[in-house]
Amino acid sequence: MNNQDKIQKLIDLRVEAKLGGGEKRIEAQHEKGKLTARERISMLLDEGSFEEYDMFVTHRCDNFGIEKTKFLGDGVVTGQGTIDGRIVYIYAQDFTVFGGSLSETYALKICKVMDMALKVGAPVIGINDSGGARIQEGVTALAGYAEIFQRNIMASGVVPQISAIFGPCAGGAVYSPALTDFILMTKDTSYMFVTGPKVVKTVTGEVVTDEQLGGASVHGSKSGVTHFVAENEEEGMLLIRKLLSYLPQNNLEDAPLVPCKDPINRLEDVLNTVIPENPNKPYDVKDVIHAIVDNNEFLEIHRNYAQNIVVGFARFDGVSTGIVANQPNYLAGVLDINASRKAARFVRFCDAFNIPIVTLVDVPGFLPGTTQEYGGIITHGAKLLFAYGEATVPKVTVILRKAYGGAYCVMSSKHLRGDVNYSWPSGEIAVMGPKGAIEVLRHKKIEAIEDEAERAAYVVQAEADYKEKFANPYNAARYGYIDDVIEPRNTRFRIIRALQSLATKKVLNLPKKHSNLPL
Repeated sequence: MNNQDKIQKLIDLRVEAKLGGGEKRIEAQHEKGKLTARERISMLLDEGSFEEYDMFVTHRCDNFGIEKTKFLGDGVVTGQGTIDGRIVYIYAQDFTVFGGSLSETYALKICKVMDMALKVGAPVIGINDSGGARIQEGVTALAGYAEIFQRNIMASGVVPQISAIFGPCAGGAVYSPALTDFILMTKDTSYMFVTGPKVVKTVTGEVVTDEQLGGASVHGSKSGVTHFVAENEEEGMLLIRKLLSYLPQNNLEDAPLVPCKDPINRLEDVLNTVIPENPNKPYDVKDVIHAIVDNNEFLEIHRNYAQNIVVGFARFDGVSTGIVANQPNYLAGVLDINASRKAARFVRFCDAFNIPIVTLVDVPGFLPGTTQEYGGIITHGAKLLFAYGEATVPKVTVILRKAYGGAYCVMSSKHLRGDVNYSWPSGEIAVMGPKGAIEVLRHKKIEAIEDEAERAAYVVQAEADYKEKFANPYNAARYGYIDDVIEPRNTRFRIIRALQSLATKKVLNLPKKHSNLPL
């Protein structure tokens, strides 16, 4: 074979590899409304930037006749490329080859790109579309999963890890995405579960569909497993690119600084009237967020899950910033199990990757009741407390209205090393609300007043006295727990000034192997 023939053979093999499981299977993939692995990579990465690894790998199994069928690449496309000019490592499972099932060699391909990502300090993106472990391979396939899990764990907090679920992801396969920082699912074409509908029916008798058991809407709103739910794969790719724009390449770098034309001293007069006169009336905290961030742009995480707290990314004068905000529009902004877990994970991510945190507080307390107590609200609430207390990134807190009881402490208070803590004049910082406080402090006096009208008047006056003395920001300001009481329309400027002053902040926690957070 001469050199020209050898070159032609290479070209032919490349063509064969790029066809995956063949034209018929590619057509079947398209008929399901799904793209192929290579189409997904091409859509996500900068044009022409993809460098593929291990195109000619094939499986090594010789059980159950599978040795007679081999495909180049063995069901997963791996390599590196760029997004907005920044390097990323990527793998995309190919459902056209053995249903995307994972083999020993398939796992080694994924492990290789993950190892490379750690060496060079770059994000890892995994696109999942797989029927699970390749049964013919037995324990070697299971070992492959565990090797991937170990790398997910080692990469956690070192490089950002993003999982896109664009098809089935079941059984042990779900744990790799679960170990990553962010999960994205698509409506109608993706699902995740540990055990499928058939097993559920056999074991419990419960009849349930793939979508009901582990569809995007379920994991986006009920379980909180997925952080994003996209309408289709194209929107999913745009979301991944947007998300990465807020993140650094690794834990030793800062997120990209974006030139900002939005004036830092822009006044938002609407904020002076956003808080209702009635302290029990709700408002949308997202209106506050959009008003104060650069260009009104906010990328919300977990939009449909635990909506009593809002988390996501924005920029202040071009600096990528994580935002955590109680949402009075949903359950009065109360902290419960799900909200505590959601916010704690987000705070820990920001801290791991040098992203400052801005906290907007309007919280009446923790949600009471047996459901919460039996579910472990004490432990779950402590997760958020722990996350804020452990975080060493710049932390700026603005109390918008209520900050009651333990929830005041938890929400990035000065006592949990909040760096700059502001309050609006509408701030109410106290052990509890005026009504509850008076019922505790004055119950004997109230019960002693026999005349109903007189009793009602006394309660109103007592609540007003309590509010004037405690439920305001000035008592906390006297102790230095609030650094300043600010005019709401000035909030953007004051946050940016605070973040600028904290840009060189250096705080190190005590040396230890690792913390033991309340899991």
